[in-house]
Amino acid sequence: MAVRTSKAITKIREEFPLLQRTVHDDLPLAYLDNAATTPVPNVVQRRLVSYYSSYTSNIHRGLHYLSVEATRQYEDTRKQVQRFINAEYWDEIIFTSGTTMSLNMLAHGISRQFADEEIEIILTTMEHHSNIVPWQLQKNFRIKYLPMLANGELD
Repeated sequence: MAVRTSKAITKIREEFPLLQRTVHDDLPLAYLDNAATTPVPNVVQRRLVSYYSSYTSNIHRGLHYLSVEATRQYEDTRKQVQRFINAEYWDEIIFTSGTTMSLNMLAHGISRQFADEEIEIILTTMEHHSNIVPWQLQKNFRIKYLPMLANGELD
């Protein structure tokens, strides 16, 4: 069975080796579990190989040549992301191991900043648990859920 896709979608899919696979009677793989693990595009894979083969070292933790190089590469990446998302400052950009860690940091930071206040968090009943648990763990947060209609839309 042939599946038609736009040129733009085809170009994006080409950047992800995992999405070159076909499944079930030669259909293109559709990967929808990004909350758990996200496929890695070619450009990121190339940068990782470059890092591990050319300047593996801790960032911000040493004065030797490799550590300085790794730190420079890391900070250059933050500046690229700053430009890409149009952030005002490059040092506003942080990298985490994934969405769950990011949400935990956000919930904890908000909780600390407003420790003397009760915070109302509004979530949907469609949330992945990684966007529920971090808010539940904060003592000063009260969670409210937006209900869904029978057709799957938010009420």
